[in-house]
Amino acid sequence: MILIGENIHIISKSVKEAILNKDEVFFRNLIKVQSNMDFIDLNVGPAKGNFAGCMSWLTKLVQEENTDIGISFDTTNYDEMVSGFESFGEKSHAFINSTSSDEEKFEKLSELAINNGCNIIALTLSKETGIPKTSDGRLEIALDMYERFLEKGIDTDRIYFDPLVLPVTADQSQASEAINTIKMIKESFDPPVKTVVGLSNVSNGCPANLRPLINRVFAVLAFGAGLDAAIIDAKDLELVRILKMLETNNPENNVDELYLKLVSMIENFEELEDVDYNKSSKEESLVIKTVGIILNKNIYSDSFTQI
Repeated sequence: MILIGENIHIISKSVKEAILNKDEVFFRNLIKVQSNMDFIDLNVGPAKGNFAGCMSWLTKLVQEENTDIGISFDTTNYDEMVSGFESFGEKSHAFINSTSSDEEKFEKLSELAINNGCNIIALTLSKETGIPKTSDGRLEIALDMYERFLEKGIDTDRIYFDPLVLPVTADQSQASEAINTIKMIKESFDPPVKTVVGLSNVSNGCPANLRPLINRVFAVLAFGAGLDAAIIDAKDLELVRILKMLETNNPENNVDELYLKLVSMIENFEELEDVDYNKSSKEESLVIKTVGIILNKNIYSDSFTQI
């Protein structure tokens, strides 16, 4: 699985201040923290006013600090995204994050992807529908965008559809819809495409102590659905370990073995009730409870692990 670090994000107060102050030491340290990633996502938002020019500046810092890592250019400002590519040497080793089905944005960003031979993340939403509530609705948008990508000659191996994970605190049913969307996208296209999620979105609004557990369990289920890439917190070393363990199919403990059973459950359309686990193990029981939340079988509350 391709891992994309989420830790340079304009929503973070410290990141925002560091951009304004052009704090190179801050960002060099943050780039080093993400050296366990394949790509670093540079989320600079609209990058206007005092933030103008930050994308090319950050791109140069990433290249100076780590010549092997790719960049995911994440901004709503087209000119900033272009400036990032102009400053980046390995243009094919990059993501455009992201386009939607809306015509103007789709045209501009798909052309940018063609010109740079890079990957492009496509969100399953539109101005007309917003984010559809069902996996069928999201697949319909993906199918439309897929045909348009093919018409432009974009290599399907470069297309990554994002099913748009919503927080379980906002609409619990949407976590399972995202899982279903990944599975449907992986089964519906020929030539095939890839999928990506912003993993931490699923636990937004949850207590800090629950977020790693929810993120990790969702990642396991998404892996079972066929997920190809994830934008994650690079500091969650256990999450990184779990994802690498799933790829190698080499469990290190009983919980890892449970994770592999859950992957198989999703792959084979099996039921959670049929998954065998050690009920006397607190850690395994917490994992099963979290699966129940993500699959919308149990009602979420901030105290669900204690019930």
